[in-house]
Amino acid sequence: MHAPAFALVLALSALTAQGTAPPPREPSGPPAGVLIVLNKAAATADFIDTHTGEKLRTRPTGTGPHEGIIAPGGRLAVVANYGAQEPGGTLTLLDLEHDAALAPLELGELVRPHGLAFSGGLLLVTAEQKGALLGVDLETRKVVKSVPTGQEVSHMVAVTPDGKRAFVANIGSGSVTAVDLEAWRVLSSVPTGAGAEGVDVSPDGKEVWVTNRSAGTVSVVDAVALEVRAKLDCPGFPIRVKLTPDGALALVSAAQAGEVVVFDARTKELKRRVPMALPHAPGETPPAAAGTQPIGILIPPHGREAYVACAAIDRVAVLDLATLKVTRSFTTGSQPDGLAWYAPRG
Repeated sequence: MHAPAFALVLALSALTAQGTAPPPREPSGPPAGVLIVLNKAAATADFIDTHTGEKLRTRPTGTGPHEGIIAPGGRLAVVANYGAQEPGGTLTLLDLEHDAALAPLELGELVRPHGLAFSGGLLLVTAEQKGALLGVDLETRKVVKSVPTGQEVSHMVAVTPDGKRAFVANIGSGSVTAVDLEAWRVLSSVPTGAGAEGVDVSPDGKEVWVTNRSAGTVSVVDAVALEVRAKLDCPGFPIRVKLTPDGALALVSAAQAGEVVVFDARTKELKRRVPMALPHAPGETPPAAAGTQPIGILIPPHGREAYVACAAIDRVAVLDLATLKVTRSFTTGSQPDGLAWYAPRG
């Protein structure tokens, strides 16, 4: 081999050794990853291999785990322990690399922590009982920021892609509150509809989608002007909303209807209402879709599937986003709701 060619081979080998080789191919069939399912009644977290459907393990959480999130870097899962009859005031921290539970993070008050997001190195937590958005430093394990929303039952939170604004959905006030995360101050609270609960921000950061469960509508808010630009009919108790990574679709879980309602996110037109009629074995009687109670929705970054927690039947339905059909399901603990997803290292 000529010297220049040999040098090129050495250079390429060095680059590969430094981790710049192409990522491993996605295995054929269902997408790979680990889905964390939070079971409210069981106070547990199930870890499910989304490629094989195998339940890998189950770990305890605090009382009433309602929402979960993976910290930047993918090494830590955080669970908001909402509580039951007694309000919760802790976060469960799960070390994903070592499969170990860290000491619970005490928030200092029984605030019913619920919605979770990350921005600016802080974990954002809605404090429903306090009517506030908290900023938690996971390294010091302290609440270092707090801003009152001035609204009732501040429940879920979503953040713009640039991390500069958070939007908090307020069930009791039927509104969404915009928070400037650089100044940690409220910009405005926008009325959206009775029972405003679910919230998500479009991938381009221009729109905020809010589900108004009691009104049976979905509001689309201009993220800059802070004005409602569209209101979509969505009967059946719309409770959560997630947009696909490409911004093409908005998925809404209609808990009482037992459906996932799919909107074209660009035209704002109804595309399909998908019953959570789960696959079943021959001779087995499947549960009626209306009794499945879909709540939590998660769409991983690969955008091929959506996972829908069906709280009434202890299952997670898997919705193929190309066909908009339920293709399979996972068995969970009692009353699944919050979901988180990560790609294991190695």
